[in-house]
Amino acid sequence: MPLPSLSIGGLSARLPIIQGGMGVGVSLSGLASAVANAGGIGVIATPGIGWQEPDFKTDYVAANSRALRKQIRAAKEKTKGIIGVNIMVVLTNFAHLVRAAVEERIDIIFSGAGLPLSLPELVDEKSSTKLVPIISSARAAKILCRKWLSRYNRLPDAFVVEGPKAGGHLGFKPDHLDDEAYSLERLIPEVVKIVAPFEQESGTKIPVIAAGGVYTGGDIRKFLDMGASGVQMGTRFVATDECDADPIFKQAYIDADEESLTIVKSPVGMPGRAIRNEFLNAVEDGAKIPFSCPFHCIQTCEHKDSPYCIALALLNARKGSMKHGLVFAGANAHRVKCIVPVAQLMESLQQEYELSRQQTEPPVQEESPVEAAHP
Repeated sequence: MPLPSLSIGGLSARLPIIQGGMGVGVSLSGLASAVANAGGIGVIATPGIGWQEPDFKTDYVAANSRALRKQIRAAKEKTKGIIGVNIMVVLTNFAHLVRAAVEERIDIIFSGAGLPLSLPELVDEKSSTKLVPIISSARAAKILCRKWLSRYNRLPDAFVVEGPKAGGHLGFKPDHLDDEAYSLERLIPEVVKIVAPFEQESGTKIPVIAAGGVYTGGDIRKFLDMGASGVQMGTRFVATDECDADPIFKQAYIDADEESLTIVKSPVGMPGRAIRNEFLNAVEDGAKIPFSCPFHCIQTCEHKDSPYCIALALLNARKGSMKHGLVFAGANAHRVKCIVPVAQLMESLQQEYELSRQQTEPPVQEESPVEAAHP
């Protein structure tokens, strides 16, 4: 049985695989378009996206909005597939980025790191852009459905449910990360159950997407069997030729072992999963990395008291400067062994899914000649 397609608000992807948005600058038009061409949904990450613009430090808002437009246009030139953007609620230029993406007719906006309660009001009613919140609980799904219905008379086009095995910033308390009560396997059925009444009342499907720790085709099968309509994957797409990060960044995944994956306390006030390196060791030893903050890019960042700039550390890693860089990664990063083309990765995931199906589904019982003769 081949992988099913994924439909989100009228958009249909041949494969139910969304490439997670990874910043700063790890997933841009290169990776997103490759995933879209391979049948999935490619996603451009927006935090600090304007880092190559000449006015990045002097006009942060304009530089990032301009760069986002460029990346969306570049992706559309390379593919006719589905392209999305990931815009975090906690970004101080959140509204500017949403409006820029909508004006560029982006297919989907994924939005997490906070509840995007006011996201619909930033999108013109005539826009075809789909709105997909990223959440970490069934309660969040229920709140968003109710709020969006009462305020805007609309529902989310889908939900991405991100579990505690994801890379980067996590929407959980540190002591919940290893608690089975908060596992993705528990979250998916809960969210599916919560959205069901809203689907029935509206007559509209609200796909639930599983994210965080999804690594193999067998994992995809497991979550589809739980009621998910698709999956979001980040770590696997870092280890691809088309990933927009420096080769040194990708090599950090290949070199990682399970012990090197650690949870850090981010300056933005959230736990995050990263690969231990020289930079992290220095921070944990009490080093304060000097930096200037030309723009308070994340609302929750206590930049005046932070030991380092999270955006700059992520950007340094993306550029391959590991001595000064923070490498976010999912819980399965240590399983990455080589860099492959996106098309090859997508094909292997399909093969793994089909093999998993064959191994778990009972064989079809053929009717015996006697039974056939005597119904």
